[in-house]
Amino acid sequence: MARKRPQISSTAALGFQAGIGVVGLLAILLFGIPVQYDGLSFGSVVLWGVAGSAATYVVIMMLTWLPGRLRDSLESQLEQLHRFACEYSWPVLVALAVFAGVGEELLFRGAIQGWLTQHTHDAVAIVAASVLFGMVHYLSFTYFLLATGLGLVLGVAYALTDSLLLVMVWHGVYDMIALYCLRRFPEWFGVRVG
Repeated sequence: MARKRPQISSTAALGFQAGIGVVGLLAILLFGIPVQYDGLSFGSVVLWGVAGSAATYVVIMMLTWLPGRLRDSLESQLEQLHRFACEYSWPVLVALAVFAGVGEELLFRGAIQGWLTQHTHDAVAIVAASVLFGMVHYLSFTYFLLATGLGLVLGVAYALTDSLLLVMVWHGVYDMIALYCLRRFPEWFGVRVG
């Protein structure tokens, strides 16, 4: 499929994702939020981040294959995401996935979950950060639930491993897999091309 001109320039899309990371980093620095990063070796971070992202993607993909309301309610969102993935070159998509993984995890797990962990119970921090994560990814109620579920998985992984880098890798690789599969194999998701 030939790429169409993006509705949002690649510079703006990359700048937006980078901006999320800057906001997260500034919040961490301004509020003195302790960021956990020493739980695992770099090799373990990469191994578990890639394995976690692949497993998470398989589970979410299987959910989209279930007949009924879930699949029907995701159809238009998957078509939108397919169009988005086709608008940009592969280097831009990889950069977007990396920036999203780093930036969104700095904000949602590092800053928000980290701050809430200081002031509430870990479970409250994980759930609240995950709901906020789902809200900013809102395309429909069903998509909100899936994004919140992904946020819960990432939040628990962060709490258990004390590794913000792990969830950054997990999130970034997950986004890369999702963009690749939606662009390369849209029929897997019932997306009609052409």
